[in-house]
Amino acid sequence: MKNVQMSVAGNILTITVDLTKEFGPSSSGKTIIIASTEGNVAVPERDEKIGLNVYRKK
Repeated sequence: MKNVQMSVAGNILTITVDLTKEFGPSSSGKTIIIASTEGNVAVPERDEKIGLNVYRKK
C-alpha cells in the first residue's frame, strides 16, 4: 500500500491518507497518484476487502 493507513475500532473502519504526498503519474499519465491500496486488500482483522485509489488531475 502507498500512503494508506487503516484501523478498525469495533465496526468502524478509519482510513487515513496524507493528501500532501504524491507518487508520480498514473500509468496513463493523466493523473497524479496520491494513495493506493494497489488492488484489493483485506481490512485488518476482518473478512471485508477494500480497494482504494486517491488521485488528482495532472
